[in-house]
Parts: sequence; C-alpha cells; structure tokens
Amino acid sequence: DTIQESVLLLLSSTLALSSSRAEQQKLIVDRHNALRRGVKPTASNMMKMEWCSAAAENAQNWANQCTLRHSPANLRRTNVQCGENLFMSSAPFSWSDVLQAWYNEEKNFEYGTGAKPKGAMFGHYTQMVWHNSYKIGCGFAFCSNTTYSYFYVCQYCPAGNLIGSMKTPYKEGEPCGDCPSACEDGLCTNPCKYQDLLGNCKNLKMLFGCSHSLVKKKCPASCKCTTQII
Repeated sequence: DTIQESVLLLLSSTLALSSSRAEQQKLIVDRHNALRRGVKPTASNMMKMEWCSAAAENAQNWANQCTLRHSPANLRRTNVQCGENLFMSSAPFSWSDVLQAWYNEEKNFEYGTGAKPKGAMFGHYTQMVWHNSYKIGCGFAFCSNTTYSYFYVCQYCPAGNLIGSMKTPYKEGEPCGDCPSACEDGLCTNPCKYQDLLGNCKNLKMLFGCSHSLVKKKCPASCKCTTQII
C-alpha cells in the first residue's frame, strides 16, 4: 500500500508539473513577464515573453536525458540559438518556486556592474530578464536513478547572457521607451525574428553597411530589423 501510495504521489506531482499542460505554460510565461516588467532599474527594451513549443520540445527532450547538466548548444536551437536555465531538487517544487529560485539571484547582481559580491552567481536571473529572449519553453522529468530526482529545464530564445553584455541584460530607461508604438503593459511586442551571429554587428553595419556580403550574412537582425527590438 505504501509503495502504491508513493507511486501515485509521484505520478500526481509529475503530472502537475508537466509543462505540456496549458495552465503550467501560462504560469511560466505570466510569471516571467511579471518579473521582467518589475526590473530595477526599469527597462526601455524589455520584450513580452511568449511560449515556444519548439523550445519546450527541446527542453523536455533534454530533461528526459536526466544528465542534470546543461545541454550542448546544438540541442538548444529553434530557428535561433537558445539559452538555458536548470533546476534540480530531491523533492518536487512548483514551477512558481523554481522560477523564484532563479530570480532570487537578483540580489547577487547590480545593473551595469555585474556580480555583487564578486564571483556571486547571477546567470539564471539575467537570462530570465534578458531583453530580447522573448520565447520560452520548459520541460520537467523525474529521474529515479539520481540524487536530485526532479529535473527542470527552461530554454530561452534567442539566447541571453551574451559575453560582453552580461552587466546590462536590458537597456535602462522608461518602460517601452524603445517601442512606444508596440507596447503592452510596460513590455515591448515588436520582436526581431532574426539573430545576429556576431557581437559587433552594430559597428559593422555602421562601418560597411548591409550590402557588404559578410555583414549581410552574419548580421541579419541588425540589417533586417530596423524598427523591431533586437
């Protein structure tokens, strides 16, 4: 009976946490948007997040592997490269608690400066509030043969936490300052569907223009998205 009870308990917690359920998807998206809306200092270019089934499929496939490690970059692609947050525990946590645990790293981060104190972890937080990571998909798996049996994976597209911009995950300013005509409750709704493949595309575009073959190939976002948030 006890074994049966624990199996039923496990099944119910696994089902409740399944991110294929519409209410879990809504919770994950709404919670992210609330946190993104509330950043301090405020953001002028923060995108409104939406659920992405392709990212969710990748996240679920990776969660099912039960490696408790980050997935390789090639398993983190939709039409763009995606970032990833992981959470592992020996007992089931609600998605709400998982997202809060990531967001709590905010106390280790100072906008424009980075880690405080030096060396403190803040990457889960900055990925959550990365201005142009506007698509999210998550997965959850129960991994019976590991110390941490509960494995949560969220993938964010396009990827955040870009080296060189870690201290400024978004642009400081009046909410929707960069998207006055595409704004919903303090969040921008005009995403760029492309992704630059180089970090210095802004400069390359200024120096060589988009008719230059390298710039055209490596900087599709900077070249094609003139009014959207990149």
